[in-house]
Amino acid sequence: MDSRMFSGQAGLNYSFNLSDDRELVDAPAGRGKLSPTGFVVLSVVLGFIMTFGFLNNFIVLLLFCKFKKLRTPVNMLLLNISVSDMLVCVFGTTLSFASSIRGRWLLGRSGCSWYGFINSCFGIVSLISLVILSYDRYSTLTVYNKGGPNYRKPLLAVGGSWLYSLIWTVPPLLGWSSYGIEGAGTSCSVSWTVQTVQSHAYIICLFIFCLGIPVLVMFYCYGRLLLAVKQVGKIRRTAARRREYHILFMVLTTAACYLLCWMPYGVVAMMATFGPPNIISPVASVVPSLLAKSSTVINPLIYILMNKQFYRCFLILFHCDHWSADNCHTSMPSKTTVIQLNRRVYSNTVACTAQISTNALDQCCSTPATKHTTPPEVTA
Repeated sequence: MDSRMFSGQAGLNYSFNLSDDRELVDAPAGRGKLSPTGFVVLSVVLGFIMTFGFLNNFIVLLLFCKFKKLRTPVNMLLLNISVSDMLVCVFGTTLSFASSIRGRWLLGRSGCSWYGFINSCFGIVSLISLVILSYDRYSTLTVYNKGGPNYRKPLLAVGGSWLYSLIWTVPPLLGWSSYGIEGAGTSCSVSWTVQTVQSHAYIICLFIFCLGIPVLVMFYCYGRLLLAVKQVGKIRRTAARRREYHILFMVLTTAACYLLCWMPYGVVAMMATFGPPNIISPVASVVPSLLAKSSTVINPLIYILMNKQFYRCFLILFHCDHWSADNCHTSMPSKTTVIQLNRRVYSNTVACTAQISTNALDQCCSTPATKHTTPPEVTA
């Protein structure tokens, strides 16, 4: 769904009624434009997001290339998120940053369509990968799997995220809705304010399948995961309770950042689509889009740096003294993680017992490492 920018200014959607790129580029500034100071602030924020979004995701990709033991099946989803977020920074945020400096869109009508498409595509890939990752964490803790590492399902999930994204981002290029100038006039997105039945139908489907359902799936998976860990906490009230609190923190952080980045985007876009004309001011349309773009900076911090494997590799990569060079060639133990909830019905009550692999739960929950745990292997 992420074109990363949207607008409540109906006047800014005039661009796709023009006959050529020249008219789009040279169109006079409309009432939806920001002040010069506003464009300066917008440029600074976009520059920050572009720089740190690129650097954070570049470090993630560098870790994958450097450390062989990070190339596990589940980490393929983390790699997919980083790739899509980096592509957004390179092909999307850079263009809106340059346009914000000039105070107008620079690439014409065809460039606007391309910008809206690639940002929507990469954004949906990232969102769907986060959803798949939440399900993987839930299923890893609750479903026992005797087999070894299996790359087939993660690779299918990665391919499926890109296919799903294309299904919802190609239609505007083919005539079902469209991509147009939006926000402060320095970026492009789905034409939220076009008042046609086809456009409204597309936007409704987009919100259902690319925002509503992903939110429900994430909350269901993380909610079930938290309930499962609480059952362990009732049996073991020491180490298990600490793990429960750690998972609770992880779940709340994930959900809060997800909602912070995407729900303002969704609310304002729906208001621009179905509300009265000009209900959204330029500032009100720009702020949620910046929050959506900031997910490229936040995702690596949550899904990578909160993982103890990646954190150790990060320390080694930057030659921190915490790890010696000799540890780089020792692999990290990996065990199957499982929490099985066995329900037994006694009259009107349900009793739950939990079986858990302690070492595996430590690894999955990203708890601090023990003194004898060594970092992953480093490839040449």
